[in-house]
Amino acid sequence: MPATSPLDLQHVSPDQFEIRDFADEIRVDGLCVQLLLAIRDHLVGQPGVDPREAGQLCQGADHFLREFVIAECRDNLFHLPAERVRQFAGHWYIVRTLEPNLAELGAILAGIDCCYRVLAEHGLVAAELSSAIGTACADLDYYCQRIDDFWAIEGDGFISWRAACPLPGRQA
Repeated sequence: MPATSPLDLQHVSPDQFEIRDFADEIRVDGLCVQLLLAIRDHLVGQPGVDPREAGQLCQGADHFLREFVIAECRDNLFHLPAERVRQFAGHWYIVRTLEPNLAELGAILAGIDCCYRVLAEHGLVAAELSSAIGTACADLDYYCQRIDDFWAIEGDGFISWRAACPLPGRQA
C-alpha cells in the first residue's frame, strides 16, 4: 500500500468528510489518516514539541475518529456533537477494550483535545465545539468512575450501566 501524504490544513473542506454510504466511509477513513498526519506535522512544526509526543497525540485521536466517529457513528468529524467524546470514553471505549484503563484512555482524550484545538486554530471547527470537546476530554474522574462501575457490574447491572451513558442511536 502506498504511503499516505498529509492534507494541507489550509485547504481541507469539511464537506469532504460527509458519509452517506460504505464507499464514503472508506474514503473518509483514508482522508482522516491524511488529516491526522497533517495535524502531526503541524504540531511538530511548533517550538518545543517532541515529534514522538505529536505522533502519540494523533494516534490517540485516531482511535476515536476512525473507529468510533467514522466507523461506528458515521459522523462528519467536523460537525459531530461534543457528546460523542463522552459516549466514546464513558461507554464505547470501555466495552470495546480488553482491559480499559484510565492511563490509556487519558492519552486518547489528550489526543482528541489537541487535534480539535488544531482544527479550531485553522478554522475547520468552531471554537465552541473545540472548547466543548476539551471540557469532555478533561472529565477524567467521570471516566474513571465509569470504568470502575463497569468492572463492578453484577447480574443485570449492565442495563443500568449502559443507560447512564448510552451510545448514539441506541435506546438505553
